[in-house]
Amino acid sequence: MQLAYNLAKKGCGGVNPNPLVGAVIVKDGEIIGEGYHEICGGPHAEVNAFRFAKESVEGATMYVTLEPCSHFGKTPPCAQAIVDNKIARVVIGMLDPNPLVSGRGVKLLQEHGIEVESDFLSAELAQMNRVFLKFIQDKKPYVIMKTAMTLDGKISSRTGDSRWVSNEQSRAKVHELRNELMAIMVGVDTVIADDPILTTRLTSNREGRNPIRIVVDSKARIPLDSKILNTTAEAKTIVAVTSLADRNKVDQIKALGNEVIFIGEKDNRVDLNLLMQTLGEKGIDGILLEGGATLNYAALESQIIDEVHAYIAPKLIGGYDAKTPVGGKGIEKMKDAVNLQNIHFENIADDILVTGEVVY
Repeated sequence: MQLAYNLAKKGCGGVNPNPLVGAVIVKDGEIIGEGYHEICGGPHAEVNAFRFAKESVEGATMYVTLEPCSHFGKTPPCAQAIVDNKIARVVIGMLDPNPLVSGRGVKLLQEHGIEVESDFLSAELAQMNRVFLKFIQDKKPYVIMKTAMTLDGKISSRTGDSRWVSNEQSRAKVHELRNELMAIMVGVDTVIADDPILTTRLTSNREGRNPIRIVVDSKARIPLDSKILNTTAEAKTIVAVTSLADRNKVDQIKALGNEVIFIGEKDNRVDLNLLMQTLGEKGIDGILLEGGATLNYAALESQIIDEVHAYIAPKLIGGYDAKTPVGGKGIEKMKDAVNLQNIHFENIADDILVTGEVVY
């Protein structure tokens, strides 16, 4: 199962909004086949394991990280393929919460006399597939807020200079996350200040996937010459506006090949909860929030953030006017602070990465 888990992770960046799945076939104590779900719409892990098996799989045991699907989607049901290939025993890492699958895959296998065992490495597998699990259950994207700050909690100097707070290795890790998640989101102030392109640049030999770029821009203030509006050949851009946006400007944004979506207002700004609902309906399962202080606070206040990745650099810059990762009005009492759980610390050269799940 650990091998199947490691295989599943190879699908990062290619299978969204499907889950990461790996499969291993064992016969007479020897691994005779292995595979993983490589790309959305392509063969599932079980089918790939059959495809690359080096001998007959009849009577073998299959270890698969997620309950085999039992319905026709973009590919035929894997549970039926297991039956057809005469597998004798199936060990499942975790059951699939997808209502189209949940329990049905196991039932189909058992109805054909296949021995089934489940719940192996389920906690680790749930963590690996946390984006999929939230999306399939809530129909909303899993949101990771990423920020990079100095040891004294600043994301830029008093002049607004922010290149670079974190080190090169930390920035490379962020690009890995961009590759894994389907979308990246910023506020219009970030676009105006930095003119980012928000694409993926991997340091490895792998070809990265550019995320869908989402700009939260209540009044359509985004400059028409910004890179994010003029690189549609590289990545799609969605601009989220409200009824306060100038319609002529909206038409100009669209004319450049970008999508504009109108979202209901909350305090004269884009209602972030409605935005998440709309993006979920578009099939966007995960978002990397690389916003500034204003959008970060609004996202926390709206309770749309599931996880935080905070890079801390061993630098001190000071300044009353230097921005911090989270701005806005802020809380009044410490007891109302947003807390994190399941905290992990990682050294990335001389930076420290703190990750944790948000508790509301």
